[in-house]
Amino acid sequence: MADILSRIERSTRMRRVRQKGTAPELAVRRMILDLGLRYRLNVRHLPGSPDIVFPKLRRVVFVHGCFWHAHRCRQGRKPSSREEYWLPKLEKNRRRDRRKQRLLKVAGWGTLVVWQCDLKKPSALARRLARFLDAPLEPSKTFLRN
Repeated sequence: MADILSRIERSTRMRRVRQKGTAPELAVRRMILDLGLRYRLNVRHLPGSPDIVFPKLRRVVFVHGCFWHAHRCRQGRKPSSREEYWLPKLEKNRRRDRRKQRLLKVAGWGTLVVWQCDLKKPSALARRLARFLDAPLEPSKTFLRN
């Protein structure tokens, strides 16, 4: 399928895609705050500049968009146009993600990747976050009511 936008219009639209403070990231941050934990954002001296960092716990959370990081789910589907551009780009993103996670592991950091599609089941995600962060999970929290 051909792109319905011109190259300039597509470029303008793609420039507007945010890297920080995305809706999935904000939802995960809200869940973590509900667990009673505090964190730092986008710590640049760590490999991959993780989205959410717990320095005392030496743990990081990456919140990945399914499309941009080529997740193998429905939202991470292959683009239907300009595959010669997108497929290598998305594969490069996957390789970079794996490399950065390896570097963090070698440096003694625990990593957790939260995919955009994980937010469809907030209670399961909250349990996963609580386990990863060794935090008590209170059933009365708002994200468990969904």
